[in-house]
Amino acid sequence: MQDPLLQAPPVPYSRFAVIGAGAWGTALATVLSRNGRDVMLWARRPDLAETISATGENAEYLPGVRLPASLRATSDLATALAGADAVLLVTPSTSLRDMSRSIGPLLNPDAAIALCCKGIERGTGLLLSEVVAQELPGHPVGAISGPTFARETALDHPTAATVAFPFDYRHRLDPGSAPAVRLAVSISGSGFRPYVSDDLVGVEVGGAVKNVIAIACGMMSGAGFAENTRAALITRGIDEMKALAEALGGRRETVTGLAGAGDLTLTCSSTTSRNMSLGLQLGQGLARRDCFGGKPVVVEGEANAHSVIDLARRIGVAMPICQTVHAVLHEGADLAQAFGALWSRPIEAEPRALDLSFADAPAAAPFNFKGIAI
Repeated sequence: MQDPLLQAPPVPYSRFAVIGAGAWGTALATVLSRNGRDVMLWARRPDLAETISATGENAEYLPGVRLPASLRATSDLATALAGADAVLLVTPSTSLRDMSRSIGPLLNPDAAIALCCKGIERGTGLLLSEVVAQELPGHPVGAISGPTFARETALDHPTAATVAFPFDYRHRLDPGSAPAVRLAVSISGSGFRPYVSDDLVGVEVGGAVKNVIAIACGMMSGAGFAENTRAALITRGIDEMKALAEALGGRRETVTGLAGAGDLTLTCSSTTSRNMSLGLQLGQGLARRDCFGGKPVVVEGEANAHSVIDLARRIGVAMPICQTVHAVLHEGADLAQAFGALWSRPIEAEPRALDLSFADAPAAAPFNFKGIAI
């Protein structure tokens, strides 16, 4: 029997600042408020913060969803962060470093930071947790990730996600003191079910790569292909996730969980995902500038394709699906030719233990993409 003195009950965080009032930030703030937590939601635009506070609805990002009466919104960072012992960063991955610098002087010294955006920093190849650790040294940094569409989460549909932070020796002895456990206890309730992980690397890699694979699925669906193709891309996409996670020190098994396979399956299954939707439109032949009706919609997978492939090349990890998406989005490659080449690569073994490739085998018949011989 374990010593009960080492198993103190977890203590939830008392006050939250949710930085970012888009759909996902508002949904997370709603879950926390619904569970009785003291939450302040920060919006970049004063008019949005005022509207949320006045109407109890974020009509711009979550129309028709009634927000808890206790949820407050502000456009002032100092007000949002005052007294917060846990901060959820729900900003685009491309602006994460700047936001981390902005909030640094305003943070409580021991505040835990949870990333709710996904990606790898372009240029540096750093995971987003490493970016925040550079800018906010001394703060515990983790992530919330999983198969979560914002609207369904805000409407309290049964939803599961992973809460990941590193565990040190103290947390092994007393798990209730670990930031991952405290955050999970804070956010758990009603339809939202969190799971705890100590593999932050694996969770982050899953979140970054799944966006790129979702664009690939969308491209092939838009081009007229169906379930066989999507299942193949999802399965082989998970293999690419595993390879990158392992190379960075994460665990392959993490990628088979909520933050990897779970998130990937959801994102590749619905045009509610902007990544899937972008790929679908490109696969149908639309130019990028014409997608989403010409509106400047931010699609995380576009930036992720750059950063994932830059990192994979640097550390020598083969990621052919992500490379194909990168080639179409950022190198001007023809979509049909790029995916035809992907499907016509040399035959390989599926288990890594069977290390072989038939690079010198007789050429297979070229893959015919939409009637176009490659």
